[in-house]
Amino acid sequence: MTTNISPAADSVLRVPPAPPAVAAAYFSASLAFHADVSDVAAALAAGGDPGFVVLDSRSTESWDQGHIPGAIHLPTARIAELAEQSLDRSVPVVTYCWGPGCNGATRAALALAELGYQVKEMLGGFEYWVREGFAFETWEGGERRAADPLTAPVTGDDCGC
Repeated sequence: MTTNISPAADSVLRVPPAPPAVAAAYFSASLAFHADVSDVAAALAAGGDPGFVVLDSRSTESWDQGHIPGAIHLPTARIAELAEQSLDRSVPVVTYCWGPGCNGATRAALALAELGYQVKEMLGGFEYWVREGFAFETWEGGERRAADPLTAPVTGDDCGC
């Protein structure tokens, strides 16, 4: 069977997709390493013990500018020094930093994993927490912004994914 792939599509398919079994293994593994902002928010909003702690790995100035309510503040550079005082090894940790353009949460997750903690990285970081309309705290108090329609549903609670 011959298909006529457009020249534009050729740039996407020049390297063919992985075989389905390989793709399934990759995407399954990805879910073991990452958490979605809205899933983290829903777990925290449900009340009770969510089964994990949220860790903000940014500087004190960044933390003061805004952070997730209930998060633990532990800058990446201080994880090796302070993790044992701040975290329970039996409780999974979800790290976040500024956003998708920052790899601070990845570095924090690596540092924690190397110390023996179970860890996931929250995709989108603080940027997407705010853009999706979830409440946050600053050094001045609580704040909440309207959801950005490019990142979150504005007419319902479920994006369908």
